Amino acid sequence: MQTEHAGEALALRESVGRFLAERAPLAWVRERWEHAAKIDGRDDPVWRGLVALGLPGLLVPPSQDGVGCGMVEMGAVLEEMGRFAHASPFLGSAVGATAAALALDAGELAARLASGAAIATLALEEPGAPFAAWRSPAARVERELVSGRKVRVADAPSVDVFLVTAGDAVYQVERDAAGLAIDPERSIDGSRSSATVCFDRTPARRLGPIAALAPALDRLFAALAADGLGAAQAALDAALAYARERRQFGVPIGTFQAVSHLLVDMLHAVELGRGAVHHALWALDAEPQGVAHRAALVAKAWASEAFPKVGADAIQVFGGIGFTWEHDAHLWYKRLLGLELSLGGASACHDELAASGIG
Repeated sequence: MQTEHAGEALALRESVGRFLAERAPLAWVRERWEHAAKIDGRDDPVWRGLVALGLPGLLVPPSQDGVGCGMVEMGAVLEEMGRFAHASPFLGSAVGATAAALALDAGELAARLASGAAIATLALEEPGAPFAAWRSPAARVERELVSGRKVRVADAPSVDVFLVTAGDAVYQVERDAAGLAIDPERSIDGSRSSATVCFDRTPARRLGPIAALAPALDRLFAALAADGLGAAQAALDAALAYARERRQFGVPIGTFQAVSHLLVDMLHAVELGRGAVHHALWALDAEPQGVAHRAALVAKAWASEAFPKVGADAIQVFGGIGFTWEHDAHLWYKRLLGLELSLGGASACHDELAASGIG
């Protein structure tokens, strides 16, 4: 299987890499760390730059003002965003919410997201419930008025639209709707924000049945894994460079067995993960839903388990300096720890594979 980007995907990756290196390097991420919840997404100049590149509309067909690409191209973009620990609501809106809007035939919303006129997010998880419970939410709706609480809602402080599961359907709720309250949450990954969102008889518009969200969640799983692949590769690259240049006892530390073993383990995890992630992205574009679903779960499970260890091992290679705030290693590591905990983590993927009989 082809595990290196080529053609349009490679061109996109290179273009996004140049843009982020110039406009949103790791120093930019560091400045925003811990303040993502206070940033208005649409007013951010970097977000406007992503919109100008057409990236929010990658998955949207041209008939709805989008670019008409697939998950292979989107994955190439997300790898670069992971490499730069990019701090924006892009993944949740351009993949999660956009894929949901397309699956629910919400063409008007998909066009708004593609143009950058709006930013959206999924509101699925509820207090005390496992991630798999998204199919049967406790939130209720009466006469298109939603009531309930959603936790770990990605990018909630900076979005315009919430796609909320309640009863047996998905509802569109605008940010300025009555009865909506947002309580920002603290996260180990300061490049991303999340919040608890409370709905108290909040006006909403029904989009379709909850079951229709399944393909969108597969795309979100694969997207998170692709982002994690980029962060893990960046951590590996930085550790390799340091092991070559840092000298102790007159030789590079990479020649020491303990360090070289760490680097080999990191390479093993990244390369196996690359195969799983790229297969999932391809399957989501080319294979039946059952095959794509399995591939997305496998990629997310591997990414959630293996990539955070890559980040931790990178810090070990760097030694004492890797633990400091001034070093970039912790930015990738915390990005990967956030991935480890997102959407139920690896255990939720394993449980889903087992319950589906496709593990």
